[in-house]
Amino acid sequence: MLSFTAHSQAKTIMILGDSISAGFGISPEQGWVNLLQKRLDSQKPQQHKVINASVSGETTSGAIARLPKLLLVHKPDLIVIELGGNDGLRGHPPQMIQNNLAQLIQLSQKSQAKVILFGMKLPPNYGTAYNSAFENNYKVLSLRYKVTLLPFFMQGVAGRNDLMQSDKIHPNAKAQTILLNNAFPTIKAAL
Repeated sequence: MLSFTAHSQAKTIMILGDSISAGFGISPEQGWVNLLQKRLDSQKPQQHKVINASVSGETTSGAIARLPKLLLVHKPDLIVIELGGNDGLRGHPPQMIQNNLAQLIQLSQKSQAKVILFGMKLPPNYGTAYNSAFENNYKVLSLRYKVTLLPFFMQGVAGRNDLMQSDKIHPNAKAQTILLNNAFPTIKAAL
C-alpha cells in the first residue's frame, strides 16, 4: 500500500522530442531518456515517471498534432520540448518554427505543466543569418513564456566524431551520458 501511495504521487516528466531523444540508431535502454529514469529512481525511487513521447524525424508541426492527446493520456507535470532541429534541417522559415514552438509551449502551459525548452543549433552550412535566426527562436520563446531554456542540448557532443553515429547527425550510445548530464541539472531544478 505504501509504495502505491508513493507511486500515485509520482511526478510525470514527458520528453517531447525528435530522434535525439527517441534514441535513433541505439537501443531504447541506452538512450538518455531511459538513463534519466534510472538516475531519478536511484535518487528517489518511485517519485518520478518519465514518458518518452519522442519520434524520430519529428517536426514542430507533427508534435502540435500529437500533443493534445499526449497531454490527455499522460497528464505530465513537466514537459521537455526538444524539437526544431528537423524543421531547421529542412530549411523551414525560422518564424514558422518559432510559432510552432510557441504553440507547443502554450498547449503545455494550459495543461498546467511546467516547460523546459532544449535549444538546438544547426550545421554551419545553413549560413550565418539562418542559423542565427533559428537559434534565437529558443531565447525569444524562453523569455516570452518564462520557460527554462537549456541553450544547447548537444553541447559537448555535436561535432565530435567519436560521439556521433556515421551519419554525423545522431549521437551514439557513448554520447548518451553526456546528453543526460547536460539535461539533468535543468530537469532536477524544475522538479
